[in-house]
Parts: sequence; C-alpha cells; structure tokens
Amino acid sequence: MENIRTSAHTRFDIKCHFVWTTKYRKPLLVGPVAVRLRDLLHEVCRTNEIEILQGYVGNGHVHILVSAPPNLSASKIMQYVKGKTSRKLLMEFKHLSKLYWGRHFWARGDFVATSGNVTDEVIRKYIRLHSEERPPSDVNFQIEG
Repeated sequence: MENIRTSAHTRFDIKCHFVWTTKYRKPLLVGPVAVRLRDLLHEVCRTNEIEILQGYVGNGHVHILVSAPPNLSASKIMQYVKGKTSRKLLMEFKHLSKLYWGRHFWARGDFVATSGNVTDEVIRKYIRLHSEERPPSDVNFQIEG
C-alpha cells in the first residue's frame, strides 16, 4: 500500500500492463526511433498524469506497466499513447512514413492486464466477511440491511 496516489478527491493504486506491436510486426523500433518513442511515451503519460513504472521497447513491440488515475480507462490510455506516438514518429522519421503511407504505424489492438496487491479470492473473502451476520440472499452478492 506504499504506492497509493492521490488526486483532489480520490486515493488510488491502479496499475495496468500494456503491450502493443507495430503494424505487420515490422522490427522498426531500433536506434533513434526507439529512443524517440521512449521520450514520447514519457511525454504523453506525464501530460495525462500517468506514471510509467516499467517499460520496454523491443524492435517490434512495446511493454509498459503504468499507474493510471481512475478517470482514464485502459482504452483511452491506449488511444492517447498510440495516437500521439504514431503521429509524431511518422512526422519525424521519413523512412517510417514511406513504409506506412496510410498513417497507421501501430497494429490494431493491444493487450492490457491489471495488476494489484490482492487476488480476486482475497477480495471475495473480504466482502463475505462484511456480510457474515446477514442471511444470504445471493451467494456472490450480499446486500446490507
């Protein structure tokens, strides 16, 4: 619980692991392109109050583990990241814009998984313990009162 972040009215610890690839899985994320991508990822995340906890730029794919505020969905995070980085990389590196003339640098889709301190079973047990005194109305969803 040491990584809890705060905003105006919320305390949160939401972590997501994202993976996405270049279109056609072309191994283009090397040298200056990879360095610029890393810098762009930091810039986009800083702008949206997303903290990058760990990152890796492979030659054809990217992994990042981020801590995100609760007002941003995983799909919105990927929209920001893939949109901004694609546009900037294609503008700055002419050899990429020749390969991807349709202005689509990243492949469609991505992978996302949440990461947390507790398992589903621990949360279920915690919720069950809160409703121990009440008669069960539904096995998986208790109502107080």
